[in-house]
Amino acid sequence: MPRIKILIVEDESIVALDIRSALRKLNYEVTDMVTSYEQAIQSVKNNCPDIALLDINLQNSKDGIAIAKKLQKMMDISVVYLTAFSDDDTLQRAVKTNPLGYILKPFTRAELKSSLILAIHKMNISKEIIPDKNTIDLGFNYYYNTKQEQLYLTNLPVRLSIKENNLLQLLIHARGSILSFQDIEHQLWPAESISQSTLRTLIYRMRTKLEHRLIETIPSLGCKINIQKK
Repeated sequence: MPRIKILIVEDESIVALDIRSALRKLNYEVTDMVTSYEQAIQSVKNNCPDIALLDINLQNSKDGIAIAKKLQKMMDISVVYLTAFSDDDTLQRAVKTNPLGYILKPFTRAELKSSLILAIHKMNISKEIIPDKNTIDLGFNYYYNTKQEQLYLTNLPVRLSIKENNLLQLLIHARGSILSFQDIEHQLWPAESISQSTLRTLIYRMRTKLEHRLIETIPSLGCKINIQKK
């Protein structure tokens, strides 16, 4: 299972470093530590974290609640607030962003750990795959939502490049039939000529992001997807 990726937005350097140390010991991946609205937006674009751990009160910047609102418009990202403020007005503003948690300073590492465990549990429940007409069960706990154009491993989204996503869609549409390398090249790169290594590399990357048995390569012919039958 991929490690949960967490962005820290905190302008007190000592606090931020302590949080980073605690998260790493808990085996979370810290994508970045930033101190402002602008840095947070850029970091999310670059690193695509699962959770943003936001201090509400940031000096010389828009506050953490404003950051949360912007981030949630950009992508599917969960928010946990970290703040010394507990007044009703702040809480009401924060609640409107549907945070997974709210940690009051000062806090212990044990409190940080327990709050994150609960937050991640709520995040996973909210992202559970509910089978519907738009969801294809590929097998090995992988699902593809055709409406969202999103691949999932159980309930966690798997990040694909545009070309990787397009290739997966082609293979799913072929329903287990072999797609020739020439057909794949024509559909993914209709206006340009590519080297064989470019296509081989794309297929290899896809196989590393899926259960390797899902995509089968037939030498000199092409490849196909082996959707597991129930």
